Amino acid sequence: MHFTRSGFFRRLRHGKADPREAVRPLWHRVVAISREPEWYAACGVADTVAGRFDMITAVMALVVLRMEDVPDLRGPSAHLIELFVEDMDGQLREFGINDVVVGKHMGRLMSTLGGRMGAYREALRGSDATAFRQAVARNVTFADEGLSAMLGDRLRALATRLADTSDADVLAGRIG
Repeated sequence: MHFTRSGFFRRLRHGKADPREAVRPLWHRVVAISREPEWYAACGVADTVAGRFDMITAVMALVVLRMEDVPDLRGPSAHLIELFVEDMDGQLREFGINDVVVGKHMGRLMSTLGGRMGAYREALRGSDATAFRQAVARNVTFADEGLSAMLGDRLRALATRLADTSDADVLAGRIG
């Protein structure tokens, strides 16, 4: 059984398992999907820190939007967001950002995720693919902006796959 250091110490203090561990496979799947080479090679996303962050937030936003309409998935979606925060905090620290300003950066990152969720939620409500393509084009760093429509279409297809995936499979990170 795999234990994270913080989870191990939390269990020692509280006697309970970290509830985030149940959605850790989903978090790993979000990261894996966001790192798929097609986003960068075929869809023109910049293979930079900013572009990779944009893809993590795009995939994360679609997964959380899928979960938010299911009452039983609201708690797990909050735990998923906590894992996002934990990971982004670690990334900032690896980049050498000190404790004094990590909080400010985390606030901006969370604001970015929330803004993208709002933009994608609104655009996905309609059947017009153009609105979603435009939302994606505004929220992703591109190496080739001419491919933004392709990225929008592929992210919309991911949203459709998520909608067609059972709740149990989403929670387990079994997203095709």
